[in-house]
Amino acid sequence: MSVALLLFPDFLLIAAGAWLRRLPSFPPVFWTGLERLVYYVLFPALLFQSLAAAPLGVASAGAFLGIGVGCTLAGIALSALAIPLFHLPQPTFAASFQCAFRFNTYIVLAVASQLPAGNSLGLASLLVGVLVPVVNTAAVSALAHGKATHVGRELARNPLLIACVAGIAANALHLRLPALLDGVLAMLAHAALPLGLLAVGAALRLARGHLPLAAVGWFHAIKLGVMPALAWWLARHLALPAPEATVVVLVMAVPTAPSAYILAAQMHGDGRAAAWLITTGTLVAAVSLPLWLSRVV
Repeated sequence: MSVALLLFPDFLLIAAGAWLRRLPSFPPVFWTGLERLVYYVLFPALLFQSLAAAPLGVASAGAFLGIGVGCTLAGIALSALAIPLFHLPQPTFAASFQCAFRFNTYIVLAVASQLPAGNSLGLASLLVGVLVPVVNTAAVSALAHGKATHVGRELARNPLLIACVAGIAANALHLRLPALLDGVLAMLAHAALPLGLLAVGAALRLARGHLPLAAVGWFHAIKLGVMPALAWWLARHLALPAPEATVVVLVMAVPTAPSAYILAAQMHGDGRAAAWLITTGTLVAAVSLPLWLSRVV
């Protein structure tokens, strides 16, 4: 199966979400509730289950995680250059800054679950678990700049971070949930990906706010060009095994997280700028992501 066909169902679900949002039967309050359900319940269940079962002894070899962390830090540093380059207002910069390095975990895990390597979902969950605190610390710090917001408190309440820490801890301690509870978590986890992708489509917006087009190009070039290119080059240079190389390029090449809009809105950033970057980045990634994956799959 070609990479484009592999990704087609995921982008079809995103398109379906964008279409359903226009129907009167699915008002905005429905999508707000769905986003909260996915973000606070379904997605944490999926992350916990995947990480609790991941073979950490194999996946945690330094090169795999090191490439993921290194590329993410490079994206953060390049994104910060938007301050001297474009002289953006602080709310617009803070909302846009995160879009150059945060990743759409829904798409990461949906694609990883379909990759040929049997351990791809576990590898993706592990890398997501390591990167979630990195990207959220950077994003919250920028949005909290000059405000009375406690960064540590915001991170401690992040449901994805909590699920990642709990899953890694359960794996390290070889803890196993009772069969009944594990079955309930499995049902929640199975619902996370299709509903999450529908929510991604419903969240797409076309309102640029105060963000100049040059800045849009800068943030997209970092997220969809520089970061996956760096990951691909490092994976080849360090002779990373094919499953790990595919997953790390995948995580770097997906569009930014829809939750970037939610975080920006909650912390009084420029939500329209974040929504524009999420929407246009997802559309560009429909073309760029298959191209990147075709180089490693």
